[in-house]
Amino acid sequence: MKKTYKKDINMFKKDFPYFQNSNTIYLDNAASTQKPKCVIDSQVEYYEKYCANIHRSSFSHANKATKNYENTRKILKNFINARCIEEIIFTKGVTESINFIASSYAKEFKTVIISSLEHHSNIVPWHMQGRELNRGLEVVSCDDNLNFNMQHFEELLKQNPKSFVSITHISNAFGKIHDIKSIIHLAHKYKAVVMIDAAQSLAHFKVDMQELEVDFFVMSGHKTFAPTGLGAIYIKKEHLKNVQAYQTGGATIHEVDYNSSTLLNSPYKFEAGTQNIVGVIGFSKALEYILSIGYEKIETIENDLYIYLDEELRKLDDIIFYNDINKAIGSRSFNFKNIFHDDIAILLDKMNIALRVGHHCAQPIMKHLNIKGTIRVSLAFYNDKNDIDKLIKALKKALSILKK
Repeated sequence: MKKTYKKDINMFKKDFPYFQNSNTIYLDNAASTQKPKCVIDSQVEYYEKYCANIHRSSFSHANKATKNYENTRKILKNFINARCIEEIIFTKGVTESINFIASSYAKEFKTVIISSLEHHSNIVPWHMQGRELNRGLEVVSCDDNLNFNMQHFEELLKQNPKSFVSITHISNAFGKIHDIKSIIHLAHKYKAVVMIDAAQSLAHFKVDMQELEVDFFVMSGHKTFAPTGLGAIYIKKEHLKNVQAYQTGGATIHEVDYNSSTLLNSPYKFEAGTQNIVGVIGFSKALEYILSIGYEKIETIENDLYIYLDEELRKLDDIIFYNDINKAIGSRSFNFKNIFHDDIAILLDKMNIALRVGHHCAQPIMKHLNIKGTIRVSLAFYNDKNDIDKLIKALKKALSILKK
């Protein structure tokens, strides 16, 4: 990773009420990001001024709610450069999106291929289909720096033609960035279909569906400065006719009688029941907020801060890393020799440092590394060098206590 200039970015904290109401140093962004005031205000405005259901009634407040909900679909379409709004479906989040595609489309594939760095949300749904290692489920190996093994991936594709490939874009546990463009290209060469888990992606850099030519791309709201309980899935148009509805009911129906039902076209056939209307509206505000800052600035800030974090952590005695920061962003995982990570977290919490310890819903890679878990610092563009300095000070104090 190329070193860039250092910059104090406290100016962004003013946009997030959390930082005005708390003295906590928040370093758990891979779990969930804080919300800018524009997102929070959109939630209050909906509930106080035009709270109504969508796609049903025709009175003015219902029309406004529907308009704002559907406007988010247009904004997200443009944000990720999808070809049409039919390709954008709202869900509860990445977990539901993966389960949706696993059960309504990918179950017909003989083999599913995943990486070594997957979140449980991209492992357990395949187990629910009765798949296990070498029996309907294949796992691409990684090297000692947790890099994706493209050679092994190609071997698996050759051995398992027309597979379903489901790969995380950025590891939530270690911040490793998979070269998804190359992964998608190679998979398509062997007639495989590809789904990318982009839970960590939109908070850090721009993605382009037409450039990637990915088949399915699942996204998180709450990890992208939007409300919780909200996500989205991009489905390439050519697959829409083959994807079955995950659930049915209100808002999905074209016509029903006691003998049969017909569903609407995408995206509505995939959004049964009353949706997280206010969450979807908040998602549009989060995306607009990101655009107002610009990914060029976000990447510069985060790259600079990620380098600074790594430099400062390396000054601590007995620290253990599991990968370097080349082709990585956001999350930095580590341990200390002969120190239990939970003990570190308890002491840091008392010093108002919020981060995560444990297996980070990635137990298989932790078992591969022969560890119970890690201490994970995960950054966003509203963090700054002062946050890192306070973290390092707190770590030094915690280590001095635990080593006595």
